[in-house]
Amino acid sequence: MRHLANLFFICISLAQLQAQPQEEQASPNYIRSIKLSGSEQEIYGNPAIRLGETLQLSFDDIIGDEANYYYVLQHYNYDWSPSKLVKSEYLEGFDEIRISNYSNSLNTLQPYSHYELSIPNEDTRGFKVSGNYMIKIFNTEDQLVFSRKFMVYKTLVQVGVTLRRSRDLNYINEKQVVNFSIKSPDLVLKNPDQNVKVLLTQNHNLKSAITNIKPQYSLGNELIYRYDQETAFWGGNEYIQFDNKELRATTMDIGKIGLEELYHYYLFTDRTRANETYTYNPDINGQFLIRSLGVKDENIEAEYAWVHFKLENYSNLKDGEVHIYGAFNNFELDESTKLTYNSRSDLYEGARLFKQGFYNYKYVLKKPDGRIDEGFFSGNFDKTENTYQVLVYYRPPGARYDRIIGLGTSSSRNITN
Repeated sequence: MRHLANLFFICISLAQLQAQPQEEQASPNYIRSIKLSGSEQEIYGNPAIRLGETLQLSFDDIIGDEANYYYVLQHYNYDWSPSKLVKSEYLEGFDEIRISNYSNSLNTLQPYSHYELSIPNEDTRGFKVSGNYMIKIFNTEDQLVFSRKFMVYKTLVQVGVTLRRSRDLNYINEKQVVNFSIKSPDLVLKNPDQNVKVLLTQNHNLKSAITNIKPQYSLGNELIYRYDQETAFWGGNEYIQFDNKELRATTMDIGKIGLEELYHYYLFTDRTRANETYTYNPDINGQFLIRSLGVKDENIEAEYAWVHFKLENYSNLKDGEVHIYGAFNNFELDESTKLTYNSRSDLYEGARLFKQGFYNYKYVLKKPDGRIDEGFFSGNFDKTENTYQVLVYYRPPGARYDRIIGLGTSSSRNITN
């Protein structure tokens, strides 16, 4: 009887563990340049793709030993807890398949193997339902190497999105407020307070997403969301960038180039911009592009190089850490993004390995409690050009999963008062 009781409690614990929201597994140091996107828009990180659109994944293994990797696809609820659907209900075909499309680098100082995967393919023919998904990459020892979230939507409702400045006078020059509405002329949204959920993202960054917002009121078949504080994002500042597509030439961002075992790019010193006036500087909202001049295939011929960052800052960090931040590693903070203080130069310095290309980045403060302050060094401005995305989830009464029924986007370039 005691063994049966122990088995019962073990089963209950496993069920509770599986029901917990799932987080992404960050990639190890030898996995680089992960690009996960749809075929219609190259937004890397956590893309939202239409049902029927191609999902594309690529990454490099800088060990370069042609290791075998396998992919698994899983479906999730709105809160990223595993859904109750079995695989045959959300996936057409099979997963747990080896990624067979890979090539070794050509004429590069840093050897690496480049892997590519497209879905649908001959084994995995596509997704059957909309919702939250995660792709997981395993090695031959069945160890999880890394995972990435993505969303699949089917347009059943119309999502109108507008951006305006905050009504709170304390933040009128620093925050951007997302107002939106959901029109459903052909779909009856039953009990929307409970069954309709939304996800708001700024620059396709799930780390700073806003969730669990209920409609304020409805007008006929339209749900209205006109909050102020609840749907407000810090405006941030334009990203800064470097471009090392030309292997041996300095640019307006790169002050010096050195060659040791690999190329080293030394960027000009950046400074804290929080107390400066806003200046428009066109960016790609934290994204990156892999490119290299004078090669036929940049996927396998682009070099890897060490990029050295320097930040001039005199603000008190209060035991916080300085990190570089961007979609180049899906907005993750780790040891490779950390800058340390150099008492000789009186600067915060760090270096990270990047594949040749054009990169947006910014400096952020990681507080002792783990929270990220994106505006500590860059400042927050209501004029900053950001891209916003609103995803609409709906679970009809009696349904077993949260489907995504609409997507709306807008840019703060058109922000209003």
